[in-house]
Amino acid sequence: MTVTKADAPVTTASNEPTGETEPVGSARSERLSALIQQHGALAVLVLVSLVASFSFDSFATGDNIGNMATSSAFLAIVALGMTFVIITGGIDLSVGSLFALGGVLAAWGSRHGTLVALLLPLAVCGLIGVVNGLLVARSRLAPFIVTLAAMLGARGLLLAITDEGADTFLIGKGSFLAELGQGTTLGLGNPVWITLALFVAGAVVLRRTRFGQHVYAVGGNEDAAALMGAPVARTKILVYTLSGLLAGLAGALNAAWLASGVTILGNGMELEAISAVVIGGTLLTGGLGYVSGSLVGVLLLKVIQNVINQIGSLDSSYQQVVSGAFLAVVVIAQTWLGRRRQLM
Repeated sequence: MTVTKADAPVTTASNEPTGETEPVGSARSERLSALIQQHGALAVLVLVSLVASFSFDSFATGDNIGNMATSSAFLAIVALGMTFVIITGGIDLSVGSLFALGGVLAAWGSRHGTLVALLLPLAVCGLIGVVNGLLVARSRLAPFIVTLAAMLGARGLLLAITDEGADTFLIGKGSFLAELGQGTTLGLGNPVWITLALFVAGAVVLRRTRFGQHVYAVGGNEDAAALMGAPVARTKILVYTLSGLLAGLAGALNAAWLASGVTILGNGMELEAISAVVIGGTLLTGGLGYVSGSLVGVLLLKVIQNVINQIGSLDSSYQQVVSGAFLAVVVIAQTWLGRRRQLM
């Protein structure tokens, strides 16, 4: 039997079936969108750092980089806990007050030894995190309201301990706690190494453990996660507990770095942490996020602040203006990328 032209398969000029090019293009666009969302902040960080290095002689010096790394470490630890919370679809507004409370408790406890100085802020701030988690998970209260109440309560406890801020507890020079905050290893401050170790552990937990899978599942679709057998309530309690613990630890390390528990610290830190996490690619709606992205977000904010300081003619308030602008751009970009991926 002979085959006529009508029986032959229809092909394009490139000799490929007409229906295959669109799915390939869609897949490439989806991969590109995901790549931008995950690594866009890193590209901006590299670009801003390169421009600043060529524009300011003191930017790329060892002392300036070391100072930026150390000052970034405390916010990064807080942002690490916030990453877990936001991936579940929650929010934690109490971390700024817990950061300040942790610092004061560490300085107060240093009079009774380094062990007390480290364990006391972890115990108190961790307990407040547990209460936050219980109220959010068991009582089904809005995370915004619960953590706002915790923010006010922790700040009130801080003022009560310090007699309305009149008392400032100091950390003795030469103590192990002071060395932990002020010492250096291989040219970098000890808080930087502690932060890097925590981020490595956080990445492993989030990506390689069952708990990490539950965190993503709860943030993606809480009802579906419950139907699949994920412990939704327990996961929420654990992430808020983790956030409280890390905020307290960051405060303790900051107090060790400053050799005192400063009561006025932490104001607005919760907003900085949220900004860094979102800039790093974590969705505010939950279900998607990256530990590494949060670290990049913190570094980007600190580099921008340092550049503004290098300029000298700009007021420090411009730091908040630029940070707010970055956050707005990132949220708009996330929304656009999310809608585009849904349409593919």
